[in-house]
Order: sequence, then structure tokens, then C-alpha cells
Amino acid sequence: MPILNKDMTLCISLSARPSNNGTRFHNHLYGQLDLNWIYKAFAPTNLEQAIAGVRGLGIRGCAVSMPYKEDVIALVDEMDPSAKAIDSVNTIVNTDGHLKAYNTDYTAIEQLLATNSVPTDYSVLVQGAGGMAKATVAALRDAGFTDVTVIARNEAAGRALAEQYGFSWRAALDGGAADMIVNVTPIGMAGGADADALSFPAEAIDTAKIVFDVVALPAETPLIRAARVAGKPVITGAEVATIQALEQFVLYTGVRPTAEQVRAAEEFTRAQ
Repeated sequence: MPILNKDMTLCISLSARPSNNGTRFHNHLYGQLDLNWIYKAFAPTNLEQAIAGVRGLGIRGCAVSMPYKEDVIALVDEMDPSAKAIDSVNTIVNTDGHLKAYNTDYTAIEQLLATNSVPTDYSVLVQGAGGMAKATVAALRDAGFTDVTVIARNEAAGRALAEQYGFSWRAALDGGAADMIVNVTPIGMAGGADADALSFPAEAIDTAKIVFDVVALPAETPLIRAARVAGKPVITGAEVATIQALEQFVLYTGVRPTAEQVRAAEEFTRAQ
């Protein structure tokens, strides 16, 4: 990374509980590509003021994490179809004060379903109804899955999400099981009140044919650890984080790193 200087381009992330994942990934790629850029994570105390700062300070890119993916919609100038289709934002690109919102979470979920060859006739349980859940459910529908149930205690949000994509909703798991279980809640996230909790019970893990947790920190969440012990194939939040961060990097810089450069950045990120 070059020494801090007045000509540096700044990108940031906004999250209630920031991690070093994006910071390490982006800054490592800047170094490999000899870009005079820097990336910094923030936990905003006022979202509206933070987005105004992105615009007013000429911050090039802004990653958006829980719980702000829907709240930022009213604060941007334009919604790319990737964000507009699911009413959820995880990326903002600032071009001369014009803020355009994107969603690269959808791209990550879509790619991982394909690369893991998850059969579309699998039954699926998706736990959560926030911005990441929207990206997940939309990607499942677009990939051809038809037997999907959204589990969310918030009936209004859960039912609306499920019905939007032609799926079903229920408030609690209540002993339910499916071929694939997907956690899109903060349960199991480092630093949270439920950091050590399992997002699905052991019975659901034992029944599942594949276990998917979008939580990226830690890379081995309680759900992923339990799934590995049970001998289940897994898709991790760390994988989601790498793909969505790569697509953000391309949107910000206009440069697509090589596969080798991405692997090096991913290894550097996971070594923290």
C-alpha cells in the first residue's frame, strides 16, 4: 500500500459490526495492482450523515452491510437493476457526486449455487427476511428452485418476501427440515449476542443434504462447524464475501483482477 497522500482514492464500508474482511481484501488487491487507493471500514452513528459524507467527500465506493441494506435506498440517486429488483443495496458507487446503488450479494449467491451444482429440485429453508435474505431468495427463484420456505419471526417481512417470489412463509422452524438449509440471519456472527448459537437445530442439519451460511465472520460459524462434523457439504459466508467483494472492487476501480490475484487476496483475508 502506498504512503497516505492527498491523491488517494478512498472506498469505505458501513456496517453495525464491521470486520476486517473487506478492508484486507480490497487493500491487498490495491497493493497487488499498484493502485493509489485505500479502503476503510466504519460503524456509522448516523446513516444519513454517513452517505452525505460519501457524496460530499468524493468517496468513490461504499459497501453496505447489515442492517443498512434497505435504509440506504432513500439516500441514493439511482438504483441499478441488481438492487432495484430486490430492494436491497450492498454497494454504492460515487461518480462526481452521483450515487448509484448495486447489489453484488445476488451475484455471489447465484454463482455459488451454480458452482456447487445444487439441484434445483431440492427443498430449501431460508431463515431470515432482511436485505441479504432478499438477495438469497431472488437468486434461488431465478436459478429455478420452486420448493422454498422463508422462516422469519416478523410476519409482515417474511410473508411479503416469500409471496413476492412465489414461496411459502412460516414464523418458526417447528421441526421442519429440507434438502438445503440457508442461514441469512446474524446468528453465529462474531461479536454478536448469538455468536455461539446454532441458527438451525441439529435435527435440521442431520436431515439436510447441503448447509449454507451467509455469515462471513467467522469463516467457520457454529452452523458450518456442526455441518462439517455431520459430514454435510457446505457453502460458507466467506465464499459469499469473496465473490461480492470482488464484484464491488470491479465496480469501484473498473479493473478485474486475475484469478491468481483474487486467491492471494482471499488467502490474505482469511489469515487474519
